[in-house]
Amino acid sequence: MRILGLDYGSKTVGVSVSDPLGITAQTVETIAREREDKLRRTLARIEALAEEYKIERIVLGYPKNMNNTRGERAVKTEAFKEALERRLGLPVVLWDERLTTVAAERVLIEQGVRREHRKESVDQIAAALILQGYLDSLSQEER
Repeated sequence: MRILGLDYGSKTVGVSVSDPLGITAQTVETIAREREDKLRRTLARIEALAEEYKIERIVLGYPKNMNNTRGERAVKTEAFKEALERRLGLPVVLWDERLTTVAAERVLIEQGVRREHRKESVDQIAAALILQGYLDSLSQEER
């Protein structure tokens, strides 16, 4: 079963996908969003990717506050989850994404990626970290 991982932001959506066995997450792309209040193109691109990779489930990063409360971004993510479920008819799992962007930045710094080029990859890597965390939790449950 292949799973799609998403890091949903106001300007971009990072996308990752699991391997067919559901063991590892790989980066796919960053979807640029024209406006935060417009979702049609973003949803259409995610739908195309879901069909291309034969996705059965989506893991969506859930940006909770550090004190575990829901802020404005979390509320928008919940609305995006509902839009995804309506459009794609696939289950969408919310996954705690606290500090994934920080971790993604750290990965890029360690790889020597220059600051001006990090923005291009950080959302994809964050999506892969979100998805990998979910995949790891599934393998823990199986043990």
